[in-house]
This record gives sequence, structure tokens and C-alpha cells, in this order.
Amino acid sequence: MGILEIKKMNNIKFVPLKDSDFTLIKEIYDYYILKSTATFHTEPISIKELKEFIFIDHPVYKAYLVYYNKEIAGYCYFTYFKKRQAYNRTAEVTLYLKPEFCHKGLGIEVLGHLENIAKQTIIKNLIGVITGTNTESIKLFEKAGYSRCAHYVKVGEKFGQILDVLAYQKTI
Repeated sequence: MGILEIKKMNNIKFVPLKDSDFTLIKEIYDYYILKSTATFHTEPISIKELKEFIFIDHPVYKAYLVYYNKEIAGYCYFTYFKKRQAYNRTAEVTLYLKPEFCHKGLGIEVLGHLENIAKQTIIKNLIGVITGTNTESIKLFEKAGYSRCAHYVKVGEKFGQILDVLAYQKTI
């Protein structure tokens, strides 16, 4: 597969994830595990564990490296919402950008790209799962047209904080 481009920003490109990209993916994800509440993993996970929810060459659940000005800025993917057949029309959408690439408008482009790809599959609904304190991601998903559909109160604990989880949904 070649590089896919979004028309809105000529300097952003999406490259389908390859097996050899998992070391880089793990580095980016480890940053968020160790320094933020964006994920509820509390310790770095293995590449084998990453491959349990980030897929390569899956017919429905796609994953991409995100390039900005020819530099790797992060990654994005969609995966099972729940691993039961009745949920096959719904996917969880996720993106992680390296910190230096945040606040540049990439997030909205990434979500748009994933939505366009999802429309070519059986997926009809996208769900973003966000920590209640992650105001930047909440703003991003709202700006992208997602609506809050769930609020789980005090369901996680990380860095001594008791945390809520919000779910945002978009029908595509």
C-alpha cells in the first residue's frame, strides 16, 4: 500500500503500519503510559501486547503512522469496540502524537482520515474513550463532531488520581 494523503493539509501523510513500526509505536505509547493519564496502562507493555489491539493488514481495523512535514508525528488506529460479533459495526478510534506535534491541528486531520477509511468498511460508529481530565482530547473529539455518550465515574486510578472515563461517539 502506498502513502495516503489528506487534502486539507498537504504536509500530513498516513502510511499503513508495518510490523517493523511497532518499536516506534511502543516508544510513543510508553511516553503516555509513564507521563500521562491518557492511557490507563500504568507500566510499559510489550510489543506482543500492543499487537493484541493494533493490527497490521486487518481487513477492517486499520493502523497508520502519521507523518507531518516528513517526520513521524505519531500513530493512529481503530480497533474492536468490544470483541463480540454484534459490535462489528462499531470501532474504537485512537491516536497518539509525539508531544512536540500536539497543538498543530494534526488531531482533527487524523480523525478525518480514520473516518474516511472506516466508511470504506462495515464500520458505522466510531467511539473515542478519553480520560475525564484529558481536556485537549475532549475538545478535539467535540470539534470533530463526536458527541459524549457515556461518563464512567471514578473507574481508574493512576498517579494517585481517581479518574473518570468519557466515551465520545460519531456515526459515520
